[in-house]
This record gives sequence, C-alpha cells and structure tokens, in this order.
Amino acid sequence: MAVKPSKADKKIAYDAKLCQLLDEYTQILIAAADNVGSNQLQNIRKGLRGDSVVLMGKNTMMKRSVRIHAEKTGNQAFLNLIPLLQGNVGLIFTKGDLKEVSEEVAKYKVGAPARVGLVAPIDVVVPPGNTGLDPSQTSFFQVLNIPTKINKGTVEIITPVELIKKGEKVGSSEAALLAKLGIRPFSYGLVVLSVYDNGSVFSPEVLDLTEEDLIEKFATGVSMVTALSLAISYPTLAAAPHMFINAYKNVLSVAVATEYSFPQADKVKEYLADPSKFAVAVAAVATDAGAAPAAAAVAAEEKKPEPEEESDDDMGFSLFD
Repeated sequence: MAVKPSKADKKIAYDAKLCQLLDEYTQILIAAADNVGSNQLQNIRKGLRGDSVVLMGKNTMMKRSVRIHAEKTGNQAFLNLIPLLQGNVGLIFTKGDLKEVSEEVAKYKVGAPARVGLVAPIDVVVPPGNTGLDPSQTSFFQVLNIPTKINKGTVEIITPVELIKKGEKVGSSEAALLAKLGIRPFSYGLVVLSVYDNGSVFSPEVLDLTEEDLIEKFATGVSMVTALSLAISYPTLAAAPHMFINAYKNVLSVAVATEYSFPQADKVKEYLADPSKFAVAVAAVATDAGAAPAAAAVAAEEKKPEPEEESDDDMGFSLFD
C-alpha cells in the first residue's frame, strides 16, 4: 500500500521542482488563471509541451521557493518575481520565443456562460432579432427594460441592448436571460500579465513591438536628446552636426557684416554683391531639371526597334506577276 505523502513532503517536492525549473529556464511568463478549468489547463500544457512548462501553485509556496533558490544560488534576479505573484496566477517556463508562446497560450480560450455574481470582463450586448421564446417569457425582457414585440408567435428584440457593462456584476435576471437565449458572452483562458527575461520584468505589450516601432521610438529619443542638447548648449553626438551648422551660420553672418572673410564666405559675398547671379543660378538649376526628362525621352526613343520594311509578298502581289 502506497504511503500518502505528508504536507511537509509535498512542500519539499514542490520546492525542488520549482528550483529545478528556475535553474533550467531564464524566461518566464506570469499568467492569470481566473476561471480556467482543469481540462482547459491540461490542454494548454499539451499545446506547450516541448519547450515550455506550466506550473501552478499557491502564491505563498511559490514565493517561498523563489526565496530558497535565491539564497542557495546567490542569484537575486529571481526575487523580481515575488511582487508579481499576486492573485490567481501561474508560471510558464519557456525556452522558446516569448511572443510565439504568448500567442499559443491565447489560443486556448473557451466560451463561458454568465454566472450570477461574476464580474463581467467585457460589455455584453444582446443583438436584435427573433429569440425563439414564446410570449410567456416576456417578463424577463420587461424586468431588464428590453424593447420587444411579438412576431409570428415568438418574442423578437427590436433594438440592440447593452445588458451588462464591463466591470459590473452579473445579476440573476441577466444570467437567466442569457441562458435562455443561449448566449455565452465570456471567454476565459490564461492571460499573460508580465514577462520575466534574464532578470528583467516588462509588460507583455512589449512583445508586440515590431522593428519599425523600435526604430520610430529610437528616432524620437534621438530628437529629444538633440533638442535638449541644443537648448542647454551641451555637446552630444546627436547634436554635433547641428552645432557645427549653427556655428558656421554665425561665423558667416559675422563675415558678411564685416570685412573679415574666409574661403567659404567669399562666394556668398559675391552673390550678395551682385544679386543677378541668383537668377542665373536658379535658371541653371531649372535647365538641369528639365534636361533630365528630355534626355530620358530621347534615350527611350532610341531604344525603340525600327519598323521592318514590307516586302512585295507582304503587300499581296509581286511586281513580276
């Protein structure tokens, strides 16, 4: 007869298992498991089998195991997990791509009915149309102020009605009506709340960032650094080109206003002394701009094949007929 393990033995085994996973994995998804059934959780484990492991447990036990592992190994980075272990959560240890694993977890959502006392995660709207209920069921609709009419012996909802708002608790009348209509408005599954990666903790929204998003954010940061550097006259790599150009403009202004000159300022002074040269320069630019399309048209014309000469046979008769 097998000996049933005691609570102390179970805690020791759980500590050993969690510490082993912390040794093997450096990437962890912290996921909420509210309203997730055992069969659904089993399907998630099967779907992630290969490079990921799902571990559930009491928050106190998980926190205790994390502290034990940090003390034994001296790796204090895992202590960043402790503040995240709040509510009904589980840990998904993975060696795969974090975004792919998160998307795989999101696939395992199942529809659920609206139960009394449950907090609605989304707005619930009852669509218009025939309900298939007989006229004796109109009392449900009257209690909830839903406009209806009798059509061909059945109750028909006239307009869409927001039955439950997000964050509100489901009442008995709402639950009964949705059950009669066969509406399962909610869907539940593991929801990734936070991501742990080699000691860093961040929001799962970071996983949705693309290379274009990163480049855009980097460019925005460079612009801010440049603006700040120019405002306080503090040289940085981003602001250096602008500082050199501004300095050149200042020196050029001094040269134009005084007799002092330097090679780069001579041409500017020449144009200022004879403004007609501006018109010549503009005309030259316009000529170059118009010459380019014309040259392209000539080149395209030259590439056209020459039409073949028609022979006497092609004309349908011979000169010697």
